[in-house]
Amino acid sequence: MERTDALTLIKKHVKNKNLIKHMIATEAVMGALARHFGKDETTWRLAGLIHDLDYDKTCDSPEQHGLLTVQILQEMDFPQEIIQAVRAHNEALGFPRESEMDKALYAADPVTGLIVAAALIHPDKKLASIDAQFVLNRFGEKQFARGANREQIQACSELGMDLEQFITLSLEAMQQNAKELGL
Repeated sequence: MERTDALTLIKKHVKNKNLIKHMIATEAVMGALARHFGKDETTWRLAGLIHDLDYDKTCDSPEQHGLLTVQILQEMDFPQEIIQAVRAHNEALGFPRESEMDKALYAADPVTGLIVAAALIHPDKKLASIDAQFVLNRFGEKQFARGANREQIQACSELGMDLEQFITLSLEAMQQNAKELGL
């Protein structure tokens, strides 16, 4: 599936503009992780882009989040590795994180929210105005970006990355896509 087709699919299922931006941010981070690990960037980016396809419909039922997306992806004959990564990104579903893609999507999902929140507290609200150290300082503040699960972000260690390396890579990926993210 081409990116334009994936965006069409997203627009069909996702109405929340901030959620779409989150999915695009996750796509960017997954692309950077794929490059870092020498994996297929197109596949990893696609997993990041469509991972929350059903969130508008399942946000009040976290134990269901991902299942509708999996069903849609299976009907469209998506690669099994993407389907597995989507399943495994929601710990509530109970699917193990087995592949590097699974582990990457699990950690990338919440880090985008932490980075966006860090950018939004800066006076100009731009990703270009923050650095990894700024984000790391906010990481330690429990009341800051409470929805960005710190344990899940720290699961970057399952990929052999330390927190600073992971946040640096994620921030740089999002900065390269700042225009599309509106930040």
